[in-house]
Amino acid sequence: MVQGIEGHRYSDDPVEMAKLWRLENAKSIHVTDLDGLAGGRVVNAETIRRMVRSVDIPIELGGGLRTFDEVAQALDLGLYRVVVGTMLIEKPEEAQRAITTFGPSKVVLGIDAVDGIVAERGRARSTHLTAMTVALNAKLMGFRRIEYTEIRMDGTLRGVNLKVLRELGEKSGMRITAAGGIMSLEELLQIQELSRNCVDSVVVGRALYENRFSCQQLWRRCEAGNYPYTAKV
Repeated sequence: MVQGIEGHRYSDDPVEMAKLWRLENAKSIHVTDLDGLAGGRVVNAETIRRMVRSVDIPIELGGGLRTFDEVAQALDLGLYRVVVGTMLIEKPEEAQRAITTFGPSKVVLGIDAVDGIVAERGRARSTHLTAMTVALNAKLMGFRRIEYTEIRMDGTLRGVNLKVLRELGEKSGMRITAAGGIMSLEELLQIQELSRNCVDSVVVGRALYENRFSCQQLWRRCEAGNYPYTAKV
């Protein structure tokens, strides 16, 4: 999807794509249930279960996880981690139950924002809350990680907002995963400069599907020690 709107199709078989990325030396996989985003529940559970069984690396899921029961059922699929967003806004008591039951390594906060204002329900509606407000409320509940997506950048290959990522990490004190807009190896290294500001990981999609940088080339360069911060990339 580009800015939350369908527009690119790379494969009709998500399970085979998971296998391909594993062969490309991926260390973990992020999956979004796009039907779940629209329907408010996990729709593609069986496909996700087959993905989990097909690879030997952790899989994270977002999309449609709006109740405690949905989170519990998703984790029963064998997922390493799930991402929740709308649930924290609309059903904070369920979000609290999820984080208390499964812990902050299994349940993380997803923030999708436009100009710093958080959207919910698959990005269809503005909450009129700032990303920082939502992050700090989640921190009080026990959340320890944010997966932050700038909607205007998502799927556009236009880069990420380093300033927002830095401020969110510094002021919230939570670990930050950057998602959306990442387009090059050089940008990955720029993001890595923010590791001191709690930004410690990224989700990359379209840039990989369109071969903006080769996975194998990335691993070879890192293993050869040709870049700073090699051990963390």
